Amino acid sequence: MDIAALRAEQLQRAAEVVRQDDFDVLPPRFIGGADVGFEQEGAVTRAALVILEYPSLKLVEHRVARIATTMPYIPGFLSFREYPALLAAWNTLERKPDLLFVDGHGISHPRRLGVASHFGLMVDVPTIGVAKKRLCGRFAELGAEPGSRQPLIDKGEQIGWVWRSKARCNPLFVATGHRVSLDSALQWVQNCMGGYRLPEPTRWADAVASNRTAFQRWQNAL
Repeated sequence: MDIAALRAEQLQRAAEVVRQDDFDVLPPRFIGGADVGFEQEGAVTRAALVILEYPSLKLVEHRVARIATTMPYIPGFLSFREYPALLAAWNTLERKPDLLFVDGHGISHPRRLGVASHFGLMVDVPTIGVAKKRLCGRFAELGAEPGSRQPLIDKGEQIGWVWRSKARCNPLFVATGHRVSLDSALQWVQNCMGGYRLPEPTRWADAVASNRTAFQRWQNAL
């Protein structure tokens, strides 16, 4: 594994990320959610993609792809491990989203290329990173109340928002993926909340990926 080559590719791709709003359709008709996990002790990469109608946030399509994992886990280079399965799931979608939420980081990454930015560039769709844990950067302490937020700062640059979506829950790390500004990224996440810690697109992607009760109920209701 040539880490130097991967790092050089990250830096090159990061320079191509569009950090301003560049929507084809506004407001979006369909908002996607993406979640990636690993099975069989990492041998299989599983990617789930969901499509929700906006503004109803009703689930209208879902796809899961499982492929052989193509590279080992290397901190800071996770997107190279995750995107092949995402691409496999993406290519099976009947509807492509106008905006995509990815469970992971966007530019809130040491080299400004988390999976939301990397994949957003590959499919050229407005993309937002919604991560559950900090990868880099610092932020001031958040208030306990829902809606409290602080900028995530790294090397003097704002790379995301730290936002408490729900009381008594750890905050989310929201960032530009591609073709979405930082402020719009947070606004769209706020627009897609359904009373849970996670916004509906990534919550549903996780539910589909893990076959959670909510997804089972949805299937049974069809």
